[in-house]
Amino acid sequence: MHAHGDDDGIIELKTAEQFEVMKQAGLVVSGTLALLRSAVRPGITTGELDRIAEESIRSQGAAPSFLGYGDFPGSICASVNEEIVHGIPGSRTLREGDLISIDCGAIIPADPAQAAAGRWNTRGWHADAAITVPVGEVAPELAELSRVTEQAMWAGINAVKEGIALNDVSTAIDGYTRAQSRRYGIVRDYGGHGIGSAMHMAPMVFNYPVRGERTVLTTGMAIAIEPMLTLGKNKTRVLADDWTVVAKDGSYAAHWEHTVALTPEGIVVTTAPEE
Repeated sequence: MHAHGDDDGIIELKTAEQFEVMKQAGLVVSGTLALLRSAVRPGITTGELDRIAEESIRSQGAAPSFLGYGDFPGSICASVNEEIVHGIPGSRTLREGDLISIDCGAIIPADPAQAAAGRWNTRGWHADAAITVPVGEVAPELAELSRVTEQAMWAGINAVKEGIALNDVSTAIDGYTRAQSRRYGIVRDYGGHGIGSAMHMAPMVFNYPVRGERTVLTTGMAIAIEPMLTLGKNKTRVLADDWTVVAKDGSYAAHWEHTVALTPEGIVVTTAPEE
């Protein structure tokens, strides 16, 4: 899930022990997303995917990071086709050829009893990740859109290291995307964020270089890196539900995200599946 300026500007630095708990949260998220990927098929509803996700998160001793956040009603965001992010899961049925972006967050609660009924404001440690999944056979340009978005995310992740400017991460995402033979819309209205004891924290992680952005990456930080690309322009609008963000020109979109931690032992993608 994406930030747009909903933090207090203070960057939280984590201890090695706190990162261990964030890694646990990351495994919950990666396992849940793997389950959802295998469940995506023509005929399933986004609401059914949401139920699978909540059951998976809670069965692993965690609570959903999204549920109740600003009154968001789901444990995942399910954004289909021209929907970029924050799609509300419900009665929509997936069809052959659709592209669905699934965003998922989990909290390892400080109080284990909270796993059964906890939600976004449960005290604990968070992980946040997103994947884009084809529904059956999709058009080649949609498969390529998802591939480029995922690789742009990895370009950003691979740029992360102690002492570099956060803007270098943003430049890597932007540079990879612009190096493609096709032009993609790099969504500017939403971006990644710091993460830890809350889902959305400072700093904002832009998917393009920003003049005047002076954050330097240091051990103890954790950030969610999440490019969103469209087949058309980068302009967005929010639907009447006050959540779902769509491409203004109706073009299809993809979204990939991982949580990346600068631990004392090095860079760890906490939401990567275990090898």
